[in-house]
Amino acid sequence: MQDYLREECVRAGKGRLYDDLGPHLAAEKQESYGEIAVRQGLSENAVRVAAFRLRQRYRELVREEIRHTVARPEEVDEEIRHLLAIIAEKR
Repeated sequence: MQDYLREECVRAGKGRLYDDLGPHLAAEKQESYGEIAVRQGLSENAVRVAAFRLRQRYRELVREEIRHTVARPEEVDEEIRHLLAIIAEKR
């Protein structure tokens, strides 16, 4: 899903921004928004907004993918809770 999200960003002319913010989706990188803002030539607030929108779109893509795996749309939230419980057990 991250690959698809990156492709969307590249098509929108925001590939470089995704490269800086994408690792934040999985908490792989703890670089400050201020550092990213300097590198991107944006304000820190603009980077925060971009990160918020990126996470929001990522959630939409995850929900859409899960929707393809359940029998009824109302099962999506239940499936997400189940997946999060499994991930929590593994930690």
